[in-house]
Amino acid sequence: MHRKDFIKSMGILGATIVGSNAIANTLTLSSNPLKIKKGLGYYMIKEDLSVLDKFKLVKDLGFDGIEFNTPLDIPIKQLLDARDKTGIEIPSTVNKDHWGKPLSDPDPAVRKYTIESVAKSLGETKELGGDTVLVVPGVVSDTVSYKTAYDNALDSIRKLIPYAEKTGIQIGIENVWNNLILSPIEAKDFLDKINHPLVGWYFDLGNILRYGWPEHWLEVLGNKVFKLHVKEFSKKVMNEQGMGKGFSVELTEGDVNWAKVMQTIKSINYQGQYMTLEVGSGDRTFLKKVSEQLDKIIKS
Repeated sequence: MHRKDFIKSMGILGATIVGSNAIANTLTLSSNPLKIKKGLGYYMIKEDLSVLDKFKLVKDLGFDGIEFNTPLDIPIKQLLDARDKTGIEIPSTVNKDHWGKPLSDPDPAVRKYTIESVAKSLGETKELGGDTVLVVPGVVSDTVSYKTAYDNALDSIRKLIPYAEKTGIQIGIENVWNNLILSPIEAKDFLDKINHPLVGWYFDLGNILRYGWPEHWLEVLGNKVFKLHVKEFSKKVMNEQGMGKGFSVELTEGDVNWAKVMQTIKSINYQGQYMTLEVGSGDRTFLKKVSEQLDKIIKS
């Protein structure tokens, strides 16, 4: 069984593309066009607008899709109406319970709660027309050992496979500052242990700068990279002002080597299409700025 059997067929780039970002959003690897679409998280849109008007704003600023947290707080019918009226896609969602109630928790009841939550996310994502749910696999802490978190995370993800198969939606494991799965080799080994085409990686290009380089992870994970989150990070600012402050720099002004990252994305023939921003929130002016910064990254 191959991953391609579960993923919706990719659209062929039309002969005519409207918009100033067309060239910026199309990368070429030899003779094979690799389409990159621009996304952002719904939480980033800090304008006092209706859901439909937020979709229109995002469209006007050159984005292709919006990512939502699930299970949803907004009626699906309302989102589908906005999607259909604007053409803005909902390609992926982020489960909202996997951090507060980790899939690695020593308490089986906690794990069961989040397994059921992710299962609901998978169902909602299918209804929205997306293909991936972001899931943090577990959290290591002073009270939860690495072995406990690892083993429970592995077991929980395996228990989610029937829900993924039922919906055809991918589970994208994200690298976040959870003290678990800290190298690309370990990440690949984790996926190899699960060994299922619907379980891969939702790779965050900025999170990894704390203890690695994104191009190294991309090279190792290859076609198991389902989706990409975009943010910037400065190790200098981290060292001088504190870890979280490393994210405070503008896109393209930190330590992510975007030229190398984009070259590696091309070399692994990334099929997830989307590069989705996760860089704070703001009004139209802020969103226009980060949209243009993402254009610059895509052209790197």
